[in-house]
Amino acid sequence: MIAVVKIGGEQLKVEKGQTFTVNRLEGESGKKISFSDVLLIEEKGSTKIGNPKIENAMVNASIIEHLKGDKVIVFKKKRRKGYKVKNGHRQYLTKIKIEDIKMGTKKTSTKKDSPKEKKATTNSKEKK
Repeated sequence: MIAVVKIGGEQLKVEKGQTFTVNRLEGESGKKISFSDVLLIEEKGSTKIGNPKIENAMVNASIIEHLKGDKVIVFKKKRRKGYKVKNGHRQYLTKIKIEDIKMGTKKTSTKKDSPKEKKATTNSKEKK
């Protein structure tokens, strides 16, 4: 089963058992997290595409570790002006492992009073 998931502003093609390095996520190492922004699921030759995302679909993952990426150096210079600036940063990252991809079914809920009926009863009292 393959899924396309939106994690931290990036769209990733994931399968069960894969590990990814993404921008820092909340949570401690070893904790389970789930992503509900599933855009596409392919299972046994059939593909389901969301509009924009698939309802009741979840991708479960676990946080392996938090780490920092390689140092990126930013060097700015304007020639003949004596202007030189050297900056750098290291991106905070999280390593995750995909545990499971689930396709849920729609849940039907029974409500005693629908919101439309409540509005109708409150409006009739106000008119009197």
